[in-house]
Amino acid sequence: MNYKEIVISIGEELKREALIAALCEIGYDGFAEETNELKAYIEEEHFDSSLLDALAGKEGFSYSINHIQEQNWNQLWESNYEPVVVDDFVAVIADFHESIEGIQHEIRITPKMSFGTGHHATTYMVLKLMNGIDFNGKTVFDFGTGTGILAIMAEKLGADKILAIDYDNWCIENAAENIERNLSKKIILEKGDTADCHQLFDIQIANINKNIIQDNVEYLSKQGGEYAILVLSGLLAEDEEDIHQLFSARGWIQQNILHKNGWIALQFYKNNSI
Repeated sequence: MNYKEIVISIGEELKREALIAALCEIGYDGFAEETNELKAYIEEEHFDSSLLDALAGKEGFSYSINHIQEQNWNQLWESNYEPVVVDDFVAVIADFHESIEGIQHEIRITPKMSFGTGHHATTYMVLKLMNGIDFNGKTVFDFGTGTGILAIMAEKLGADKILAIDYDNWCIENAAENIERNLSKKIILEKGDTADCHQLFDIQIANINKNIIQDNVEYLSKQGGEYAILVLSGLLAEDEEDIHQLFSARGWIQQNILHKNGWIALQFYKNNSI
């Protein structure tokens, strides 16, 4: 796979996060954040200059385009990768990083395009919420697994069975590598583009985006077993009310919300009496 790298000069943090969300909506699936730049990546065959020009006109930014070949992609991505550290709970680090002292759990990954520094806020918040959830003996669904780190974390916290799915071949390959690297034994990795699994789960996690969550609300709602927990992220702060209404109407009660850099993560539990 060859990629287009879009280099955007940007400084304001909130605008940066909103722009990442907008780019996700038109197909960009990798991001690298630097002090005064945002780099966005998209497979060459999915690049549409008219969509990018329309967004640039709306948001008022200029950009340049670089061509990234598959053979130098990993080197480029690794050069932008930094660890994700959530308090003293967990550190998500690359192979070339040293272990971090005083951390309860460590997840080692091979950084590829399925994990971007632009998504640290959402990943951080989901991991933080997971620290307060009892996973022992539970069944878990990780929808849009990406690197697989949330599924790996669920196993480390005692989950009995984890189903992790993603629609992207690169993500499936990367998640499989990371699952093996972390010696995970209870994760079933599958390719799929919806949350429709025809089974019940104790805990469901969807760190993805608003549109996909909305498209899959019925599946996610029906697949929650008795006393089930649902964690949603990949959402901007202004998405809270829409998502809250969608799930509360289907018997889910909001328990928790975290905010970071304009993004939110929501935690619900199932009230089966509604």
